[in-house]
Amino acid sequence: MSKVFTQTQIGNLTLKNRFVRSATWENMATEEGHMTDKLYGIYKELAEGGVGLIVTGYANIVPEEKPNAGMMGMYDDSFIEEYQALTDLVHQRDSKIVMQLAYGGTKTTYNLGERVIFAPSNVPEKGTNTQGKAMTLDEIDYIVQAFAKATLRAKQSGFDGVEIHGAHTYLINQFLSPYYNQRTDQYGGSLENRMRFLIEIIEQSRKLVGESFPILVKLTATEFFEGGLTFYETRVICKKMEQIGVDGLIISGNIHGKAIDMVGQSFDGHTLQQEGFFHQYGAVISQDVNIPVITVGGLTDIAAIEQIAESTNIQCFALSRPLLSEPDLVNRWQSGDRSESLCETCSKCRTKRGNFCIVNKERKRIIAQMG
Repeated sequence: MSKVFTQTQIGNLTLKNRFVRSATWENMATEEGHMTDKLYGIYKELAEGGVGLIVTGYANIVPEEKPNAGMMGMYDDSFIEEYQALTDLVHQRDSKIVMQLAYGGTKTTYNLGERVIFAPSNVPEKGTNTQGKAMTLDEIDYIVQAFAKATLRAKQSGFDGVEIHGAHTYLINQFLSPYYNQRTDQYGGSLENRMRFLIEIIEQSRKLVGESFPILVKLTATEFFEGGLTFYETRVICKKMEQIGVDGLIISGNIHGKAIDMVGQSFDGHTLQQEGFFHQYGAVISQDVNIPVITVGGLTDIAAIEQIAESTNIQCFALSRPLLSEPDLVNRWQSGDRSESLCETCSKCRTKRGNFCIVNKERKRIIAQMG
């Protein structure tokens, strides 16, 4: 049997295969972040499609901060019962599910002027040009505790773990980045200080959920611009994450929709690949640490995924767009149909109404009409 269809472990969590649905904003929750029938339907379809682990779309941890419309919430106990229904639904279909928790920060253009947006320093986000409020020490502690409380709610809801979003220029990533973090206190300057915010989030979460509840961290391999977080620094961060008890690492980039155009370019000594954009970075980190490393981005070909699985220590493979296009893709591959994903990597799925495939939806409609 192909390695990618064998069981694997992330902490004490057993997965039936090596495929992960990476966190994807669906824009299907209510205004307050609560579940809807459409959202339950999305996760039911994913669980039935054969993926070993589902990572939810990002959930906001405080009610006043929401970087996108229609995103899930985890900022108070009112969510627990409906998420228990969600986790039961997934578990009944032999899949596992973790919740992604995030503070978006200045990587947003949503409802600007109507809310205070925290940032480590007075440095606008490069893509959105959104300016945030440099955080006080009390505000840092407030967000640390909010992450920890949300992690506890995830455990109480029956999730199999959490993924702390420390990538993609969201708040944690900005604290890690020497470009965005211009602080002169204990949270800025040296890499040790820039890591402090993330370390405190993990440590405070552990105090509430114990040592056995899986905590994963998503990180940007490198920021792909001069003066940003480097891959060398990310390797140091990953080793520290293992040291403080993180159960798995998701190594991503920060170039949404642009990675396909940057294939073949090298940054910090490694090259973006056609299949698995960032897997060279993940492969190095998988040699540095003894916890599972998950690669995400640009995975559409089962043969290429199997080759990466055989030639590196990367343990799991996370897909988003291919599963938007074909929620049952993993089942199809496992059944013996090894043709590439129908995903065209066109990024048209990234709409203002959420992330969903418009190409294959139209294709299926035409085929149905012809039938």
